[in-house]
Amino acid sequence: MSDYQSREDFKYLACLLKSAPNETQAFIDFDQQTIKRNDGNIPIKIRELIALAIALTTQCAYCIDVHVKGAKRAGASLEELAELISISASVRAGATMAHGLLATRLFEQKNG
Repeated sequence: MSDYQSREDFKYLACLLKSAPNETQAFIDFDQQTIKRNDGNIPIKIRELIALAIALTTQCAYCIDVHVKGAKRAGASLEELAELISISASVRAGATMAHGLLATRLFEQKNG
C-alpha cells in the first residue's frame, strides 16, 4: 500500500461503528453475507478470487489486501493469482476499448 493508504486505517472501523453504527454494521453484515459465507453455491475460494479480481480492476488497495489474504486462506495458489491478474487486466482493457467505441461513436455524430 502507498504511504497514503495503510493497513493501520482498518482500526478506524471502530470509529465508524461508533459514529454511524447502523450504516457501518449494515456494510459489515452485507460483506459477511456476500463474500465470507461458506454455505453458498459458490465456494469461498471462488468468492475471494472474484472479490480480488474486482478489487484489482477498481484498484482498491484495502480490498486487494483483504482479498489476497482471504483467497490464500481459502486455498488459492500463486498460479491462480497470476492468471487472475491477467484476466482482470484483460477485462479492464476491454472496458477501455468498449468506452473507446462509445467515444468514437460520439465523435462521429453530426451534432458533436
